[in-house]
Amino acid sequence: MKIYKIEAGSFHVDGGAAFGVVPKVVWKKRYPCNEDNYCRVNTRCLLVDTGSRKILIDAGAGDKQPDYLKFYKFTDMPDLASEVEKTGIKCSEITDLIFTHLHFDHCGGATRYKTGTKEVELVFPNATHWVGKAQWENFLNPNVREADSYFKENIMPIFEAGKLEIVSENQFICPEIEMRLFNGHTAGQLVIYISYGNKTLVYSGDVVSLAANIPLAWLSAYDIFPLTAMEEKKELLDDVAADGKILIFEHDAYTECCTIEPNYNKHKVKEIFKLADV
Repeated sequence: MKIYKIEAGSFHVDGGAAFGVVPKVVWKKRYPCNEDNYCRVNTRCLLVDTGSRKILIDAGAGDKQPDYLKFYKFTDMPDLASEVEKTGIKCSEITDLIFTHLHFDHCGGATRYKTGTKEVELVFPNATHWVGKAQWENFLNPNVREADSYFKENIMPIFEAGKLEIVSENQFICPEIEMRLFNGHTAGQLVIYISYGNKTLVYSGDVVSLAANIPLAWLSAYDIFPLTAMEEKKELLDDVAADGKILIFEHDAYTECCTIEPNYNKHKVKEIFKLADV
């Protein structure tokens, strides 16, 4: 098995949104911000080549809504297809694309406008695209908090092409990769467990967005169901800490992955890694 880190660009979120009710005087010691209170975050995707399957996990924001999303101050936005193909794997060879959820920064890069047109095409035309059942239903009938994070042009062309597969329970996509459902950040989010030699990697999506979000009470204001999010974060961190699993951060601009120190209700980073060093 080979695992590739695919950096799909960076954007900026308000520190108050990233850390919710935690005061700035506290969180700024753990995560930097600029003079406008913006924190830089990444869209860090993974490409897993098992030999028989070539599986991309999340697809970044893409570039179809630049004006609508200009508030987020996107920077360093590479072409996702080009970044994937730098690994030596063609976009047409991707067998599966797992969306942790359908907020724009996790799925927008899966479709694009054909050059010079507003006609949408699939970036990974032969891939089965996986999404949680409750997340799909939420996308179709969003609540007022999440409606601005969903764009039909990101996902409907995939559905219309018959390439969308719905996940209604925890399941393995292949022997090495399991998808588990979580519901605190948004309904039907998928957390991805990857068996990698004698290690288990956990791609946490927005269950734990940043290393600074590890303390249980340090929830993002983007979490739709805060108490559920807190309970699920504890469940996930307890599991990661129990046997030395490695937690991968999708959004942290400064920390790619880490192990967790076992400590009931007071979880903390044990050891920090670059994904290349895992």
